[in-house]
Amino acid sequence: MDKIEDCLSFYLGKAYQRVTQSAKLRLVPYGITPVQYALLKVLWEHDQQSGAELGERLLLDSATMTGLLDRLEHAGLIERKAHETDRRVNRVALTARGRDLQAPLDREMDQMNEDFLGDLPPEERKLLRNLLVTIAVWKQAEHPSAN
Repeated sequence: MDKIEDCLSFYLGKAYQRVTQSAKLRLVPYGITPVQYALLKVLWEHDQQSGAELGERLLLDSATMTGLLDRLEHAGLIERKAHETDRRVNRVALTARGRDLQAPLDREMDQMNEDFLGDLPPEERKLLRNLLVTIAVWKQAEHPSAN
């Protein structure tokens, strides 16, 4: 590599910083972090999932998931319920307060996406998303500790 601009981590890191900072600023009035929003979003799509299912969808390890679930439960946004047929498994369910945040938080994040991607034509938005997904899950099965 001849210069820093040729390093994938340089621009990807800068993009991550900008997007994450914007998300934090939009979510802080609601007392939510970007990763907490992601977990809530998955539950808004399909409530009452196991911690393992949520972790798999969000590409998070079990230790990270436990802390995340603890904080959301403490905030009164989710609750853990015993699985109806397997007491070893907890289901994560939204509370009424957690459900009530869907509309305002989705509005904030939709606007953030539009702020960053609004000038891109739809095919470039799709290409960017597909490239990011490819990088995010690359060799994940081969190297699970690299999550």
